[in-house]
Amino acid sequence: MKLSIIIPAHNEERYIADCLYSFVNQTHKPDELIIVDDNSTDGTFNLASGFAGDHDWIKVVKRESSDQHLPGQKVVEAFNYGLAQSCIQYDFIGKFDADIILPENYFEQIINHFQANWLLGMCSGLLYVEKKGKWVYENIAKKSHVRRPIKLYYRQVFELMDGLRLGTGWDTVDTLLCQYHDFEVKTDSSLMVKHLRPTGHGYSTKNYHAKGEALYKMRYGLPLAKLALFKMALQSKNPMLYASGILGYLRAWLRRLPRFVNSEEGKFIRRLRWKGIFGKLSA
Repeated sequence: MKLSIIIPAHNEERYIADCLYSFVNQTHKPDELIIVDDNSTDGTFNLASGFAGDHDWIKVVKRESSDQHLPGQKVVEAFNYGLAQSCIQYDFIGKFDADIILPENYFEQIINHFQANWLLGMCSGLLYVEKKGKWVYENIAKKSHVRRPIKLYYRQVFELMDGLRLGTGWDTVDTLLCQYHDFEVKTDSSLMVKHLRPTGHGYSTKNYHAKGEALYKMRYGLPLAKLALFKMALQSKNPMLYASGILGYLRAWLRRLPRFVNSEEGKFIRRLRWKGIFGKLSA
């Protein structure tokens, strides 16, 4: 069972060494780890190259890209660049961030879950952030949500959903498409992953516009998009997110931007989301 991991990295000098030490110390190491240095201007490439020099299963590649801030899109482009450098016939593919520290049994445990359930399409542990000297759950998503910095895909599912979408929301639409293709998603609450840089660090109004645009591209429909953005605003304690998200959705609608999913997939997504909402209301 071959395991390939790709880490897109941009100016991660502060975190990448701790991250890669946690990969080196795994009880089940990846068959390949590809680090894509995406236009870094710090010591990211040199630090990663040091690990590659000591471990033949680690590879570091440079990618030249623009300085334009493109939330979601640049990360996926860097991931795809790394995927093109893969040298193995992988069974599982992972997209990981460079600012995380994995528990030693992370891949061993995740692979066990996949082998125990061949309908499992995506799997991850849970992310924790440091607050006042303690590591606490990063409460920006349900504990059942497979988080983007630490997720593994079963190859068949990854290919059925045609890889990752270019743009903000790729890490939501992949979960929905996994279920559309009749596969399951799972999080293992025993796998505590340290997230060294909390999600949302450096978010701007443009990021919030992009969230609304992503909901349009996922064919949520305006009523469902409003509910989703309202929930995000409550979780982030930032009312601006709601207004900016709605503006982003409407702009995408007016411009008739290309969708992430087709009509049939969109129907499934809306049905799944409404089912979840009504299920909570009736509980």
